[in-house]
Amino acid sequence: MSITVAVDCMGGDHGPRVTVPAALDLVRDRSDLRVVLVGLDDSLRPLLGSAGGGRVAIRHASEVVEMDESPALALRNKKDSSMRVAVDLVKQGEADACVSAGNTGALMAVSRFVLKMLPGIDRPAICAVLPTLKGHTHVLDLGANVDCTPDHLLQFAIMGTSLVAAIEHRDRPTVGILNIGEEEIKGNDVVKRAAELLWESGLNFVGNVEGDGIYKGDADVIVCDGFVGNVALKASEGLAQLLATFLRQEFSRNPLTRAAALFALPMLNRFRKRVDHRQYNGATLLGLKGIVVKSHGSADSLAFRRALERAADEAGSGVLGRISERVAQRQPLRETA
Repeated sequence: MSITVAVDCMGGDHGPRVTVPAALDLVRDRSDLRVVLVGLDDSLRPLLGSAGGGRVAIRHASEVVEMDESPALALRNKKDSSMRVAVDLVKQGEADACVSAGNTGALMAVSRFVLKMLPGIDRPAICAVLPTLKGHTHVLDLGANVDCTPDHLLQFAIMGTSLVAAIEHRDRPTVGILNIGEEEIKGNDVVKRAAELLWESGLNFVGNVEGDGIYKGDADVIVCDGFVGNVALKASEGLAQLLATFLRQEFSRNPLTRAAALFALPMLNRFRKRVDHRQYNGATLLGLKGIVVKSHGSADSLAFRRALERAADEAGSGVLGRISERVAQRQPLRETA
């Protein structure tokens, strides 16, 4: 099976000097992959050279969505932006997925306008992978929807478990709802009602998950509204940076600690690899009639390659079909509710 990924090469803090090498590197390693590099032709072609052969193509786009640009203006005024053209390729069936490191709000607005929502899904949700003591977990929503209803949270759970089932070939992934306590009486009215819907849904719901349960691996999928999810994500990123800074400071404190750092270097390198955020780069905009993956704007080539891999894996696993099938199974329940 051949998979085609459209790449918004102009998005992100670094643009083509990161996105193009990452795409070419992945194409060299995956014979099933084809990429369409979307952006300013004059910026892309010098980086391409003779790499890729027939599995790398360039699609010229004359405009670029800036990282601080208004999503509404990007949607309305830049119809030939690299971001818009990449999403259009998915809509037209010329690509199976697209990846962008560009403006998150603009990517969400463009993707929703161009691709539309899957039947039975009201809003797209940002879903990302986070490391845990047991491996990893998928968390959504991480910022697309500040205010959610109980049914929105149920939809997020359906999408998240469908994604895990498709990619990881797991029949019944566990799902929890992020809350301030494990007891059923905890939480606001939205979270408590969402928990009731989840217990009745037929999903493998394990109940409430506290904040520390994310990294303990208490569930394969954890759902929350975008406000809570984004705060939890940014707090986690800040803590990771704090710990890394403290380690560097302690090991560089004096000649003795610097010597100790040399002996500890193999262990430190293994630790750094296990918690390297670049390995988990790439958040999926779930709920759309197409696969769109958002890379972190500051991603380097390794991180952006991981986002490309995620898009290709989702395109090849039938994620959209699984979500549609699972949502269709609950539609009669919604109509009679």
